[in-house]
Amino acid sequence: MGKAIGMVEYTTVSAGIQAADLMVKTAEVDLLEAQVVCPGKYIVIISGELSAVRAAVDASRVQFGERLVDSFVLGNPHESIFPALCGAAEIGSPHALGVIETYSGASAIVAADAAAKTSLVELVELRICRGMCGKSYLLLTGEIAAVEAAIERAKNEVGKNGMLLDSSVTPNPDPKLWESIL
Repeated sequence: MGKAIGMVEYTTVSAGIQAADLMVKTAEVDLLEAQVVCPGKYIVIISGELSAVRAAVDASRVQFGERLVDSFVLGNPHESIFPALCGAAEIGSPHALGVIETYSGASAIVAADAAAKTSLVELVELRICRGMCGKSYLLLTGEIAAVEAAIERAKNEVGKNGMLLDSSVTPNPDPKLWESIL
């Protein structure tokens, strides 16, 4: 895994596929994910050295900007993002539950990174634009004060670009709810 990740999210499959091709031709990056997501958008997630990721994402923004929904470059992503994206996060003892819902996949990943770096929380799941009409969400857990701080930081981060849809903190979810989530 490189030291940085980046993502672009496009309104059309055609623009997304062209952007993915341009990105891997622009710089030495690894293609982590390139696929169609709901509702017919296309996402591309890459990794590599920060300068390479930035160059690839910038090239795609310039070339296909009219179809761009959202994008980001993170220079040092929190390590818990990757298991949460894959649905492979292992949660020992869940506590309070925090939820952030966004209008784009890119903003959900940025929110997750900000939350995980703010306080001692565990990312439970990071759902990117699948089965939600293009919306995304993240679930996290930890002590109530840590979850509240993480959710507040994530809200501030994604609220800057208008991508925040909703958020909540549930102090003590019922074990039946945790069973359905985990």
